[in-house]
Amino acid sequence: MDQNRRTTVWNVTRMDRDLSWDVWTLSTDYDWMSLSRRILYALLIMQYFYYPILAFIGIPVNVVTIYILLYKNCGLSPCVRRYLGAMAVVDLLVIILDLILRHIPIVYEEQFVFLKSIGVCNIHAVLLYAATDCSVWFTVTFTFDRFVAICWQKLKSKYCSEKTAAVVLGTVTVLSCLKNIFWYFMFSGRYRLLNEPWFCNVTDGVYFSRVWATIEFLHYILTPALPFLLILLLNIFTVRHILVTSRARRRLRAHTNGDLQCDTELQNRKKSIILLFVISANFILLWSILMVFSTWNRMYYFGYQSVYLHWFVLELGFMLQLLSCFTNTVIYAVTQTKFRKQLKNVLKYAFIQINQPIKFTN
Repeated sequence: MDQNRRTTVWNVTRMDRDLSWDVWTLSTDYDWMSLSRRILYALLIMQYFYYPILAFIGIPVNVVTIYILLYKNCGLSPCVRRYLGAMAVVDLLVIILDLILRHIPIVYEEQFVFLKSIGVCNIHAVLLYAATDCSVWFTVTFTFDRFVAICWQKLKSKYCSEKTAAVVLGTVTVLSCLKNIFWYFMFSGRYRLLNEPWFCNVTDGVYFSRVWATIEFLHYILTPALPFLLILLLNIFTVRHILVTSRARRRLRAHTNGDLQCDTELQNRKKSIILLFVISANFILLWSILMVFSTWNRMYYFGYQSVYLHWFVLELGFMLQLLSCFTNTVIYAVTQTKFRKQLKNVLKYAFIQINQPIKFTN
């Protein structure tokens, strides 16, 4: 199947569609549809509600998180607050650049058809992918910071500092911007408004160019394949260190005290292990589907067609990847007791400020 035929097949689904059309098509043609096509239409219908709700929740969650980390005492060290704050900032940028300016216009195509006449898609792509890279690699750098803090006590005082965090985050930001400049030359300035791995128009030379394919494969290796591997390895080493030190601590306490009374240090380490596994599972689960489809889609154009992935895999991959825009912050920060207290205080204050004009009006 060549590129023109494949695009035509996809346009049959995307052309002149809206919520009522998708609901009508799914309900009337349900019996003769394949399972994969049923799933596709179900996901397309969900996106009309899922993406706006995600933006409605994700923006205030990240804004409040940034405010608390910058201006409130949430019981975290300055180094950790620097990493979490940076993660929240780039996740907010991803919500704006990817969710609001890319996916919502694709879903509500009729309302955003004017974008096709605005030739800034390649600039949009550079900013979007740079922000996405920062979101992923900030997670890696923070995981490495916690690995050093737990496993390398001698290096902890030098590396786990606010100044080092600023240098690391700044370096990652600059490298991410430089790395993604190639999208400007690969894409054209015109939007496609189609939910494909590429949301900008490209020429046939780009589709079938082995040079551009190699560059794109390197992009997928650096984000998110390599971060997958690094986070897994760092978590394995961290968990191994915690288990070894915990066994030694139990033996020491049993020898000195003669019993195994409650040890708060061991309990904290168990919580750390659980948190590390949750972080790894969250990141890999929410990113893996999109990474697999994007890699396979590129190989498909070069004749590697032994396995067919239906387009609902891409839609599901986008939905899960965008969900990660605020789950990292929730996992790392909201689980902290003092952060939760500060969050409750901020929400109470906001509610009071909103409620006062209502009472005054009544």
